[in-house]
Amino acid sequence: MKRERLYIVLALVTICFWGTTFVSTKILLDVLSPVQIMLLRYVIAYVSLLAIHPKIHRPESLSLELRYVAAALFGSTLYFLAENFALSFTQAANVSLLISAAPILTSVVAHLATRDEHLTRHAVSGFFVAMAGIALVVFNGSFVLKLSPKGDLLAVAAALSWAFYSVILRGIHSRYPPVYVTRRIFFYSILTMLPCLLFDFAPFDATVLREPLIWGNLLFLGLIASSLCYVLWNYVVARLGAVRSNNFVYLNPLITMIASVIVLHERITLLMIAGALLILLGVIVSEGTLLKRRESAAQR
Repeated sequence: MKRERLYIVLALVTICFWGTTFVSTKILLDVLSPVQIMLLRYVIAYVSLLAIHPKIHRPESLSLELRYVAAALFGSTLYFLAENFALSFTQAANVSLLISAAPILTSVVAHLATRDEHLTRHAVSGFFVAMAGIALVVFNGSFVLKLSPKGDLLAVAAALSWAFYSVILRGIHSRYPPVYVTRRIFFYSILTMLPCLLFDFAPFDATVLREPLIWGNLLFLGLIASSLCYVLWNYVVARLGAVRSNNFVYLNPLITMIASVIVLHERITLLMIAGALLILLGVIVSEGTLLKRRESAAQR
């Protein structure tokens, strides 16, 4: 039980860092394109993990390498591409709201693809409670939901991509440490991102990398939000499962809200506080899936 609590804490730490990435990315978008940010972030992450674990291992099997490629595609390249392009076609509020559906989509994918993780009434109830809170945080009393089929579908695609990544990650069983597994995924992430440069016509000004604000945020995204957090997430998913781990993703908008208030000096309102409480309640309700599993185990 104590060990399980440790993994819950690791999940919360990871989500806290991931929730602040929106603020860092928003700062970087003033001088870099989304593709440039994405590629620089993963190059920094890969180099840092290579420094931590420089040993080159022989591939264990073709099927495992294909899983690494799939994890890279769904968890990095396709996820970030879908999210960034969604932002160019629809409102940020729509994107934030729709991507927050990742936990329930993970439950559905895991239910269909695995034998031990199932879609439960706790997960569905928690989803509706958390999404109500997320809506309050995102719209903040100004309900202007303009439907844009192309952008909204891309946002759903990003959430679905993360769901597939989580389930694929659960199925990766390597004899090597999680640091190496994450490094391997990042290697394929960079390879699958490179073709995106062919379609990125934004100019690249290397001189901006000398500005502390720019390289500081890039280092945060690369070293903390990618290297550290993805390694921690590997541990969390392996221990808690794809479904339980992703329940904590509901907290992302809440963390982003707090970071925006602190860093960008955005105003906090009573509706946002009410939304935050609903999000927390949604996570607690979703965690009821653990109780159901224990009851089922006891009945057996």
